[in-house]
Amino acid sequence: MGRSPALLGGLGLFGALIAYYESAGYLWQASQWWDVAWIALALMPAVFGLVLAALRLHSRRGLLPVGLAFAVLAAVLTWADNGIFSNFARLAAATLLGWWFLSAFERLSWVVAVACLIPWVDAYSVWRGPTKQIVEHHQNVFGVLSFAFPVPGEHAAAQLGVPDLLFFALFLAAAARFGLRVVPTWICLVAALGGTIALTVWLDLSGLPALPGIALGFLVPNADLLWRRLRGEPGIGDRPDVPVGGAADDA
Repeated sequence: MGRSPALLGGLGLFGALIAYYESAGYLWQASQWWDVAWIALALMPAVFGLVLAALRLHSRRGLLPVGLAFAVLAAVLTWADNGIFSNFARLAAATLLGWWFLSAFERLSWVVAVACLIPWVDAYSVWRGPTKQIVEHHQNVFGVLSFAFPVPGEHAAAQLGVPDLLFFALFLAAAARFGLRVVPTWICLVAALGGTIALTVWLDLSGLPALPGIALGFLVPNADLLWRRLRGEPGIGDRPDVPVGGAADDA
């Protein structure tokens, strides 16, 4: 019974998002910076609220096959030209696969090492590597491998790559698994993505790497806990998971 409100809230949020995605092109039109504010402060928190609502599932069995099933569903829906539901199928697939990937991390230091490494990899990919090639020469491929945040009143959208979705889910689940600050981590992750979009518009660029912001969104709100925890480096079995919304060692 305790999980029913979260489930119902997640379903209600999903329904509201579907309604927005269906009608986004016919809604109000505003200036570019109002659009940025809407996406960063309303749409992104709503979308990633689905991930937070489902976070209790991050340690369940069967994440890999279910995640792959959603990936196949996303491909089928994309082929059927159902952009809205393929969009959310990609989010589900990336989230579940990110949680499954986290199961391979036996120590918190491994997660921190990934958080320190991926910004450099992502920056290279966006500015000189495969992401740059895809965005500049294969825009349709990037559309298939990204999540869209529609701009109200226009047939345009901000886009976030599938790897960004995967690492968002991984770091959020890592906060829950290792007893860090879950809700503050979620807030900082979402804020970092919103800030990345705002910076992209301000600098008038075609895109910026999102993983540096995502990594900071995990590291910054947990910096003191990470420092103290890494000095002792407990194993997984030394510390039980903290329920979603809880935070250990905050005092």
